[in-house]
Amino acid sequence: MTKSELKEKISSWSEELNFVEEGSEFLVVEVPAHLLRETALKLRDDKDTAFDYMFSMTGVDYGEKLGVVYHLESTTHHHMIEMKVYTDDRENPAFDTLSDVWPATYLNECEVYDFFGIKFNNHKNLRRIFLEEEWKGWPLRKDYVDEVNMLIR
Repeated sequence: MTKSELKEKISSWSEELNFVEEGSEFLVVEVPAHLLRETALKLRDDKDTAFDYMFSMTGVDYGEKLGVVYHLESTTHHHMIEMKVYTDDRENPAFDTLSDVWPATYLNECEVYDFFGIKFNNHKNLRRIFLEEEWKGWPLRKDYVDEVNMLIR
C-alpha cells in the first residue's frame, strides 16, 4: 500500500488518530495512549496492513511530554509506518505493553523504562537492564541532573 492508501485505511479506524506530515519516508501516525493497544492489534492483524514486525522502538523526551516512537514493517506487503504515543504525565508516565503484540518490544520497553522512566502496564518483567537497580533518576530525560558528571552530553 502507498502512504496515502495506508493513511485512508488506518484513519477509518478512529477519528482520534492523527497523521503528521514530517517529510519522513514513513507515514507517521500519532495514537492517543488509550488507543495504543487497540491500534497496535489492528495494525498487526488487519490483512491489508499486516504490520508483523517492530524494527525500532525509542523513548523521547519532548520537554513537556514523554513519548515512544515505534517503527513497524509488514514483511508481507513491504510497507512501513511510524507510530507515536505521548503522555503529559512526567511523574508517572505509563503506556500499555505491546510485548505480546510484537515480541521485539519486550527488551525495548525495559530500555525505555531504564532511561526515561516510562512504565509499560502488564509487562511481565519490567526492570532496568543497563543501569544498576539503585540508580536514581532517568538519565535520558531533559530534566535529569548529573551531579557527578558521569554522563557526557
